[in-house]
Amino acid sequence: MLRNITVRDHMATSLVTFTPDMGVFEAIRTLLKNKITGAPVVDDTGQLVGAFSEMDCLHVVLDAAYHEQMGGKVGEYMNTDVETVTPDASIIEVAERFQKSKLRHFPVFEGDRLVGLISRVDVLRALVSIY
Repeated sequence: MLRNITVRDHMATSLVTFTPDMGVFEAIRTLLKNKITGAPVVDDTGQLVGAFSEMDCLHVVLDAAYHEQMGGKVGEYMNTDVETVTPDASIIEVAERFQKSKLRHFPVFEGDRLVGLISRVDVLRALVSIY
């Protein structure tokens, strides 16, 4: 039963996204306000160029503490090695990928278009939806 559930069934489609030129403090406030751990970073054409997460925010904290650098742009701190999934991937496949990764979410792409985000919590929701 669980093998038949796809990412499309449980992914978030109302996305918070950042741009590389957004200030890091604005991005951090957005993460906190929306109670999320990270978001995709897209360029002016909507193409994925990275991800900005709470882990990246810790780099901002350390730069502020050790180097007295306050601020900067999302593009300076974002992770550019982003793993993605397709909406038709099974929840089982995504659970296996999460188990092997430190990431908490994957952007979902249909072709070259960002269509959603799937998180660890979404995988858990998929599990309890059938039990």
